[in-house]
Amino acid sequence: MRLLILGTGGMANQHARHFAAIPGVTLVGGVDVDPKRVEAFNTTHKIARGFASLEAALEWGQFDAVANVTPDSVHHATSIAALKAGKHVFCEKPLATDATKAFEMVEVAEKAGLINMVNLTYRNVAQLQKAREIVTSGQIGNVKHVEASYLQSWLVSKAWGDWRTESQLLWRLSRKHGSNGVLGDIGVHILDFASYGAGQDIEHVFARLRTFDKAPGNKIGEYDLDANDSFTMAVDFTNGALGVIHATRWATGHLNELRLRVYGEKGGVEVQHRHDGSQLRVVLSDDAETATWKVMDVDPVPTNYERFVEAVRTGKNLEPSFRHAADLQRVLDLATVTETERRELPTH
Repeated sequence: MRLLILGTGGMANQHARHFAAIPGVTLVGGVDVDPKRVEAFNTTHKIARGFASLEAALEWGQFDAVANVTPDSVHHATSIAALKAGKHVFCEKPLATDATKAFEMVEVAEKAGLINMVNLTYRNVAQLQKAREIVTSGQIGNVKHVEASYLQSWLVSKAWGDWRTESQLLWRLSRKHGSNGVLGDIGVHILDFASYGAGQDIEHVFARLRTFDKAPGNKIGEYDLDANDSFTMAVDFTNGALGVIHATRWATGHLNELRLRVYGEKGGVEVQHRHDGSQLRVVLSDDAETATWKVMDVDPVPTNYERFVEAVRTGKNLEPSFRHAADLQRVLDLATVTETERRELPTH
């Protein structure tokens, strides 16, 4: 498979390293509007050709698939252009900035019959995959209750850098710079973590969003600090189970942590994924009577990068697909509406 890397910022390096390590994959081109950045990127990853635009790369055309690592607001136009040119697309999350655009991308991809996948990176967590297997096999019985959280602390810790002075963090706090805050940035991850792990789609949602004071006048230079910092969300799943999902950048002491708890009538599973490792705890069968939780060892799983390559090789689309990511985006869009209207809304 000949792969084009579209966008050569920070996350593109992850794509390049992962894809280059897969047998049979060749990185044939890099694309960026910044000529110095694409030149440095291509040199680092030993990529022969650089382009200043996707249009120029498509005119050349000597590639099979695109890893779309452009800014969120550009995913829609660039992915559609690549699909219409007959190229398979592996897109960074979120698929688009709103559900309408996301479903337009779904329609183009499915009509073209091309492989379309989204890099929801926490699908790579083997403990999550195993938890889903346990849940969907019926070992915990019918799912009744789900708890999920995504905890970050970079508004109270400089471990990731100082958001007060660094543009790569500041823009995430400013709506006019394209941010929809925690909901838009990491909300898609924790919604996927929760619904995938529980083996259920989200049917109803009610959310509360909060933006806290962070600077005099909530402004630093050109950045208005008006994007949401935290959200809480009450959801109903398709089987009737209740769920509580929340995320924040004010979680002091938690650099980057996702947690999932899924409880059924016969048992439960709990996943904790941190920057320094992951753990799966289970309570099954007779252990449920004594509340005896056990840590379960889990084998590694294929990454999203490997699964995309497999999908292109076999011609069979794999998850997470554009359609799945668009369904998640619809939930995120409705969450914003529920905050404004103070009422629960159905997702379908």
